[in-house]
Amino acid sequence: MNEREIYFLFTDTGTYLSKLINYFTKQELNHVSISFSKDFNTLYSFGRKRPKNPFIGGFVHEDIESEFMSRAECAIYRQNISELDYQRMMAKIKEIEARKHEYRYNFVGLFGVLFKVKIKRKAALFCSQFVATVIQESNQFTFDKPVYFITPGDIRSHPNIELIYRGKLEDYRADPVKQLVLGEKTVQKQSFIFYISNKFKRFVIK
Repeated sequence: MNEREIYFLFTDTGTYLSKLINYFTKQELNHVSISFSKDFNTLYSFGRKRPKNPFIGGFVHEDIESEFMSRAECAIYRQNISELDYQRMMAKIKEIEARKHEYRYNFVGLFGVLFKVKIKRKAALFCSQFVATVIQESNQFTFDKPVYFITPGDIRSHPNIELIYRGKLEDYRADPVKQLVLGEKTVQKQSFIFYISNKFKRFVIK
């Protein structure tokens, strides 16, 4: 069976809004986008339609070469999916894109996530709500909460996805293939250090 790869780009642009969300969620990299190619030629999300105005948002094709995103801190995750899953996900994206003028960014829904209050709005999504809606077209991605409560951290912690790069987006943008290799080596190194650190802590405790 043919397989494809799906990529998740988590970013922190350092804006006042992202800092505010980081503060309330106690997490970092609180914006997530989805792509089906490692060079992110086509990158889908719900976010700003105008870089300098955080209050005008909706369905967007993001550009990693834009001034707004290029200097962001990021983490990139990858997952293999079947051709059927790919077709289902793309169909969901195209369905939303076809109605993009009806959709709004779900600012109110962010408060629902923060305060654990159900706020389900018609034709309004925030970034992780959008990504969760798309990937749940596959049986590989299931969550123990509704999509209107899903955070970028919930997607990052899903057991089926693999961290392959962490660092500056502009460094990855310069050479995606090279950075993927470096990223995988970094992840392996970090995992080894984490393993040794845990062993040492257990030894000291004993």
